[in-house]
Amino acid sequence: MDSIGPAPADASVFRALLHPHRSLEPKGFLILMLAIGGASFVTGMVFLIMGAWPVTGFFGLDVLLIYIAFKLNYRAARAYELVELTSNALTLKQVSASGETRAFEFNPYWVRLLLTERPDGGTHLKIASHGRELEFARLLNDDERRDFARALKDALDAARLPPKA
Repeated sequence: MDSIGPAPADASVFRALLHPHRSLEPKGFLILMLAIGGASFVTGMVFLIMGAWPVTGFFGLDVLLIYIAFKLNYRAARAYELVELTSNALTLKQVSASGETRAFEFNPYWVRLLLTERPDGGTHLKIASHGRELEFARLLNDDERRDFARALKDALDAARLPPKA
């Protein structure tokens, strides 16, 4: 149902949930681990038959280390940032992979976005207000960070406009 009249003062103008990209889904991870495990098993058996039985254990160790590396990577993917803009506040909530939460609130009229471009094409995105800076959107790649900065800047510009009568 459409509402008539101005939006409530605390209604979100902009809301974004930022999280790191992971291209390998759980099914793909299972297939990859089965392929690596199978290849290591077959190769280990070849070395076992040739009499080099100690090498077989190293193939098992390789599979275990790859599994641990992927699990640590998936654990790191639990981190996220929530950026929410209302007419009264720009709120940034950063949640680490371990669940530790940090929240910051800024006045949208005083905040500035600083997108720094490095010579190698890398970027840093910061919120600046009252002489202090806070880097955020580190979970995104450089192209996503540029797009996000443009979208948030447009939303900030719109939030700063006086309400239409």
